[in-house]
Amino acid sequence: MLVVTEAHAQSNPTEGTHSETGAHGADATGGGDFPPFDQSTFASQLLWLAITFGLFYLLMSRVIVPRIGSILEHRRDRIAQDLDEANRLKEEGDNAIAAYEQELAEARKKAAAIAEAAREKAKAAANAERTATEAELSTKMAEAEKSIAAIKAKALADVDTIAEETASDLVKHLLGGSVTKAEVADAIRAASGK
Repeated sequence: MLVVTEAHAQSNPTEGTHSETGAHGADATGGGDFPPFDQSTFASQLLWLAITFGLFYLLMSRVIVPRIGSILEHRRDRIAQDLDEANRLKEEGDNAIAAYEQELAEARKKAAAIAEAAREKAKAAANAERTATEAELSTKMAEAEKSIAAIKAKALADVDTIAEETASDLVKHLLGGSVTKAEVADAIRAASGK
């Protein structure tokens, strides 16, 4: 940046400074145009624009676009492979789920069959035990009935003897006399209706 002091301006009064640009001389007062808008340089500017555009077009069409295309193609192929792999894994997962469900159904059937067999076995064991218990109880009942019948027969056989003894003791104590066993037996038979 060029700084102009007043002393310098006074020593060289013919040279003026432009206040906005700080440029010296006649060109600083607006004597020249902005180079891109200068009509005398339009032809060279258009030539360089065409050369630059052509080089840029060649660079784009031969290098950048094919690289981008190959990258996009590679990505498209990778995405297609990933989708195929995902579909394959999904099918494997579906097959595994179907196999799992089939095995689960078979396991449930086996469990139901085992439970039914265990139920039948327990029922048969309970029936056998009940039958054995009933047989044992019926045997004990038969023995008890025999025992009761024997006791009853013995008691009935002894009833006549006890009645005879009791009757002779009563006659002896109440009447003060004695009675023979034959008389007491005849009296008991007559009373019982035998």
